[in-house]
Parts: sequence; C-alpha cells; structure tokens
Amino acid sequence: MTEQSLQFGLTPPAACSYLSSQQEQLAVLLSPQPMDASLYQLLIKHNFRRSGDQLYRPHCPSCHACQSLRIPLPDFTPSSSQRRLLSKAARSGWQCQLSKVPDAVAERQQLFALFADYIAFKHPDGVMHPATQEQLDSLLNSKWQPISLLQLYQAGVLQAVMVVDELAGAYSAVYTFFARQAESFSPGKLAILYLLKLAAQQQLDYVYLGYQVDGCRKMAYKQEFLPHQRYFDGGWHSFA
Repeated sequence: MTEQSLQFGLTPPAACSYLSSQQEQLAVLLSPQPMDASLYQLLIKHNFRRSGDQLYRPHCPSCHACQSLRIPLPDFTPSSSQRRLLSKAARSGWQCQLSKVPDAVAERQQLFALFADYIAFKHPDGVMHPATQEQLDSLLNSKWQPISLLQLYQAGVLQAVMVVDELAGAYSAVYTFFARQAESFSPGKLAILYLLKLAAQQQLDYVYLGYQVDGCRKMAYKQEFLPHQRYFDGGWHSFA
C-alpha cells in the first residue's frame, strides 16, 4: 500500500497553536481500510503523527514550519549540558521505567491527577484546560498501536510520564506531562534522554520527537538533540 492510494480530508483553517501569525490546516487520514501498526509505520516516515486512532499531518497553504524531527540512534551523543542534566537527575534519585499502559483503576487515577495538574499549570489558557479523562484516554488508548509509558520517578515518587508508541525499529514520543515541582529538572528533556538510552539498548534506529517548529519558543528544546533529521520538501534532511 502506498500513500498515494490512501484518502485524506482537510480540516477547516484555524488559528495556529504554534505560530500566532499563521492559520493551520491538517490532512487527516479518511481511508476506509482497517488501520494497523504497519500503515502507521509508513505514514510516520512521511510527516504524520498519531492522536488517538487518528493520523494527521500539517497541510497549511502558506506555511511549512512543522517538520517531523527524529534522532538516528547510532549517531547520537549527549551534549555536555545533557550529560550534566543526567548526572543531576542521578544524584537526586531519578529513575525511569518503560511499561505498558496500566489497567488498574488506582494507577489510572494517579496518571490523571498528574495530567490534570500539568495542564492546569502549563496550559491554563489552552484548549485542553480544564483537563478531562477523555483527553488522557485519547493518549493512552489505541485499537491498533502498541502504547507504552515511560514513567520517571524521583525517590519512588512519580514525577513525569511520556506516552510512547513502539514501532518497528523506532520509538515515537507522543506526549509528556509532569509534576510542577519537577520542572527544575527539565523533565521533558530528561524523558527524551532516558528514552534515547532505552532505544539504544534495544538497538533501534530512531526516536521520533514530533514536530519541530522554528520560531516557536516552546519547541526549541527539540533541536538541541544532535545530530537529528527533519522531514521537509518530501524527504529527511540531516542537521548536525
């Protein structure tokens, strides 16, 4: 199956959440055939992302700033600042664990409490505030894609969670949320570093970090992971 045989729809123009001067549109997969992980694997290599069971990519007429960013594992080496962050976390008792999404009610409640507080202090003016259980469920559930959670603990207390899609030869970081008291440890960056380490141990090829948007301050941290590749003009381009 090729991308050309698939059917897509366009969302109406809306205010861009990354660049205030732009309007955004998304190309959304509408194909009637059953979705599966192999099709997702194909589309993520062509600038697509997953939200729940929906696959989409930016399709904005006047802007092409959203570029998928992935890190080739054989080439990545942490920078000096990233090594300092890992050392700081190790001295402070941080550990990580990659596991399946829990079914137990108590564990789900703990995840939602962390997620809801994160939305309240990081995105109080955003479209996701106030957080709902349905929003979290859309991140944690998929009919066809295996999902794991990278959970970060400090002294045994859950501090951050990264939702991770497990692909053939790659991990894809879908969303990260964390406790407000953990912010001094840059938990978003720390979760990426832990995921990169786990991916290297599994001898995977890539870790996908979602979209890099030059000009958006909250996305700038992704380009600190070097070398990396970005998707634009129909292919992947390397940055060192």
